[in-house]
Amino acid sequence: MTLQTVAGDVLLGLGVLLVVVAAVGLVRMPDVYNRTNAVAKAGGLGLVLVLLGVVVLSPGPTAVVVLLLAVALQLFTVPIAGLEIGQAARVSGAPFAPGTGTSPGADLPDGEPGRGHDGDR
Repeated sequence: MTLQTVAGDVLLGLGVLLVVVAAVGLVRMPDVYNRTNAVAKAGGLGLVLVLLGVVVLSPGPTAVVVLLLAVALQLFTVPIAGLEIGQAARVSGAPFAPGTGTSPGADLPDGEPGRGHDGDR
């Protein structure tokens, strides 16, 4: 076994572990806000680690360019998608889990859950 194989396998293993953690978080978290956070963080980083592991194990120039482009797109889109899902849940009035210390719609202009900043539902 070469150092390259070991490094690639470690990256793949860590990536798969983080994806499993994201899946468990999706099932175990009490509300949509916590679920979105768990999946966006662990799932996004897990996929990046898996892709980097593939780059290490398959270092051809075409594969490296394609996989690094996929990593860059993942790093740019996952946080934005998580934010938008959370905002859509808040605007639609999705309930918060008890004990989170946050009330739905507290930061909205009229204080009503389910009402957007422009007043539309």
